[in-house]
Amino acid sequence: MNTSRRQQWTNGKRRIDDRLKRGMWELLGFSSCRPMLRATNIHYEFAERTRAIAAGGIGVIHRVVERVGLAGEIDRRVHVLKKHLPYHESDHVLNIAYNVLAGGQCLEDLELRRNDEAFLDALGARRIPDPTTAGDFCRRFSAPAIDALMEGINEARLKVWAQQPAAFFERAVIDADGTLAPTTGEHKEGMSLGYDGTWGYHPLVVSLASTQEPLYLVNRSANRPSHEGAAERFDQAIGLCRRAGFHSILLRGDTDFSQTRHLDRWNDEGVTFLFGMPQSQALHEIASNLPQNAWAPLARAPRHEVKTRGRARRANVKERIVVERGFENIRLDAESVASFEYKPAACQESYRVVALLKNLSRLRGEEMLFDDVRVFYFITNDRLTPDDELVLLANERCNQENLHAQLKSGTGAMRMPVDTLEANWAYMVMAGLAWSLKAWAALLLPDTSRTSRSQRVEKRRLLTMEFRTFVNAMIMMPCQIVRGARRITYRLLNWNPWQPALFRLLEALAMPLRP
Repeated sequence: MNTSRRQQWTNGKRRIDDRLKRGMWELLGFSSCRPMLRATNIHYEFAERTRAIAAGGIGVIHRVVERVGLAGEIDRRVHVLKKHLPYHESDHVLNIAYNVLAGGQCLEDLELRRNDEAFLDALGARRIPDPTTAGDFCRRFSAPAIDALMEGINEARLKVWAQQPAAFFERAVIDADGTLAPTTGEHKEGMSLGYDGTWGYHPLVVSLASTQEPLYLVNRSANRPSHEGAAERFDQAIGLCRRAGFHSILLRGDTDFSQTRHLDRWNDEGVTFLFGMPQSQALHEIASNLPQNAWAPLARAPRHEVKTRGRARRANVKERIVVERGFENIRLDAESVASFEYKPAACQESYRVVALLKNLSRLRGEEMLFDDVRVFYFITNDRLTPDDELVLLANERCNQENLHAQLKSGTGAMRMPVDTLEANWAYMVMAGLAWSLKAWAALLLPDTSRTSRSQRVEKRRLLTMEFRTFVNAMIMMPCQIVRGARRITYRLLNWNPWQPALFRLLEALAMPLRP
């Protein structure tokens, strides 16, 4: 960061610190007798020469897209338009992704973007597609075209991964799960009734656990089983991670994803797997006949690390209401783990099964009804990791639920705004690209031995940040747009705590990427 920019950022931080300093308002004449929000006599007028946009961070996202060659990869692989009059495939795809990043919630919000002259100038565009044209573009996609789009995105993703430190490639953990995407529409082709009575679709999400990037998204009717098509997408993700240079690969999934007829093949290929196993009489008999000394207690780490003084826990309001009203309740008393060999019917080899035994108490109010013992099973070809660590590793898969929530309520990728299954699938991939671009912006921040600890923490925080928080922190930076003959200048109009990260990212993007 140059000296002038650093001084401007320091002055902005100092001014906001002075405003927020305790007691400073009294020195400046703000008495406690009146509310703090006291603006009066507000007027609006048009600026004749100055053009500005609220989503000033969209420029650095476009720089990321340029640097990794995403637009070129999309245009090379996706061919759904007969003529480019005037838009290319990449224009449509990025238009939907940028709309989401700029705060848009649906296709109709594209109309706001295309009528914003400063937004068009910020991206160097004469015009962008309107909502009707964007919807028509989604309807042009077939399943092979959507696969080509995802492969184009993943080709650019490999360039982002190539910039990461060596520790990043120690192990790739690939998660897969289905999630229901409800819709209130009545004329959407491919929709159906889900297992819980919800009308809509049942997308499959295959993601990289360390970065929460969706590697493959597949749209399906709501009545389709959760694991349908998962093995093929696992194979594609394995190939992608091997091209990236990961030293080992772990596949994870719940009981619907046990995939027993594929386990021998993955084991022969050197891929590690850890899947939940459905309850069965055979597993129950083996677990019941294990000697008592085969079981070891499972100790879980506390949910939160106390970094200051310990405080007394507040009363559990939910627990109190359950007791007062005599509701039936289940309480966990203890957990223990054991392992044994087991050969599924679809396999030629036997594998390790880890059994998790939960001792539960079923109560009504404060009255004990009976003890309840439940056993959960996990199958794996990992024979070195201790039983308790494997259980905790399997439980970490639940973090993918956060990704599902971000794709639904954050990016709106699963709103299903179009009228066919493939069209909604295409929209899901394009809007989900906004989440990947957010992850890429974090991953491309410098992370070397010379990077300070605070900057590494900042990178991790940006990577794990919720989408709406990211938009408000890194995208919603008001900027004046100054367009010259060969240059577009984004002139920041106020101070933001994330501006140092934005400028560090811009500096990193100015350097050549590692091949």
